Amino acid sequence: MALVGDSYDYVDPRFYRLTVPTAEVERLFDGCRWAEGPVWFNDGGYLVWSDIPNRRMLRWLPDQGVSVFRADSSFANGHTRDRQGRLVSCEHGTRRVTRTEPDGSITVLADRHDGRRLNSPNDVVVKSDGSIWFTDPTYGIMSDYEGHRGEPEQSGCFVYRIDPATGAVSIAADDFAMPNGLAFSPDERLLYVADSGLSHDPAGPHHIRAFEVGSDGKLAGGRVVVEVSPGVPDGIRCDIEGNIWSSAQDGVHCYTPEGTLLGKIRVPEMVANLTFGGPKRNRLFITATRSLYSVFVATSGVQAP
Repeated sequence: MALVGDSYDYVDPRFYRLTVPTAEVERLFDGCRWAEGPVWFNDGGYLVWSDIPNRRMLRWLPDQGVSVFRADSSFANGHTRDRQGRLVSCEHGTRRVTRTEPDGSITVLADRHDGRRLNSPNDVVVKSDGSIWFTDPTYGIMSDYEGHRGEPEQSGCFVYRIDPATGAVSIAADDFAMPNGLAFSPDERLLYVADSGLSHDPAGPHHIRAFEVGSDGKLAGGRVVVEVSPGVPDGIRCDIEGNIWSSAQDGVHCYTPEGTLLGKIRVPEMVANLTFGGPKRNRLFITATRSLYSVFVATSGVQAP
């Protein structure tokens, strides 16, 4: 473990009550090519995350360090857990969303829409009703570095919803350049979705949008809450008060639900994703380029399995 000093940038005084100023950012592991998709297993007391180009998933266990969780991950990117605690993963290499069953077997949840292959599922969240929502940009088929080079078969890069009763895959939002991280507000009335189109287009978007979630599972609205700079928003999470924590080029940015920047947690590498973990969900785990970092905060993430 290595401490990273000068960890905070306080833009708004309200950020002080969300952080622990004496708690520095800690580097827990250094040895990835592109670290992504952290997910916390509270029942096991460990964190799992992706090292996409190395086609592996790693596990960090307090006092025991890092081990390989899955040697061949099919270029897995984002992960979450469903309401039964099962791991749900987005795989670039197979262009699918999968679920890992308790016995270790893999169930394919989505790999096509309207008979055509998905692009490269990127990140995923599960609503309390069991519906699964995921983003599908083309990052994993652009080259052989984070997947397999290929042509898109879909007409765009969409946000999808998997129906919990039927398993049907439907388009929830279709007006994105590169939909990326996504997170529900604590009451699940809003779904926040990041658009990281700037990553490969100098004129592309780099913002987070908010959609109203209907009781029928349909999305409405889609207002831009905030433009993230420097860099792009990739992974995002909400805390129990509804604040939005977003990855950025210079660290993790924290915004109010209205889009006011409260402050930043500085990280010496470009951040890809983050999640709240630990027994009280008050430890922020951060995947940033080559490394896994963590920092204790004074709030908690939205409850999850």
